[in-house]
Amino acid sequence: MKIVVGLGNPGREYEKTLHNLGFMAIDLVAEELRCDFTKKSALKSLVAETFVSGEKVILVKPLTFMNLSGEAVRAVVDFYKIELNNVVVIYDDIDIDVGTVRFKPSGSGGTHNGMRNIILHLNATDFARIRIGSKKEDPEISLIDYVLSNIPKNKAELYEKAIKRAACCAVDFVKGVDTERLMNVYNTKV
Repeated sequence: MKIVVGLGNPGREYEKTLHNLGFMAIDLVAEELRCDFTKKSALKSLVAETFVSGEKVILVKPLTFMNLSGEAVRAVVDFYKIELNNVVVIYDDIDIDVGTVRFKPSGSGGTHNGMRNIILHLNATDFARIRIGSKKEDPEISLIDYVLSNIPKNKAELYEKAIKRAACCAVDFVKGVDTERLMNVYNTKV
């Protein structure tokens, strides 16, 4: 079994914001795998279930808002009784350039509060992550205003390509492509 988590904030007002890049990518994964999300209140998430090559795959969109993502991820991991090496989390990352995707088999939460909360609730860092670059260039804009701003029109194409690349990486992850290959193929700028 594999679990793919896309991070974001629920609600229409957040749909096109930088902090919802994970939601955008996991929506593409669901489209590719031909499955639909349904609300699972006990898991504090929207969940889609499907099979890939005979293996169950769970797609998750936490409904807890970004900074409390760990509550939902913990609930999902406990419910499905899955080992963390079979989990991948997709999210926006202001520490890497726009248009860049990075797959890592483990690591810290960096500056991302949602990832920090997941690590806190899981008490572990040994799960994979797919980071979508959203580097902040204007020091005058506060971090919260930046991540909750809409994707800038002049960079929409770069973001779209990166989101698609992240989704492809997640699909390859659930298909069992090994870590080394995922890093070699996807850790590039689009």
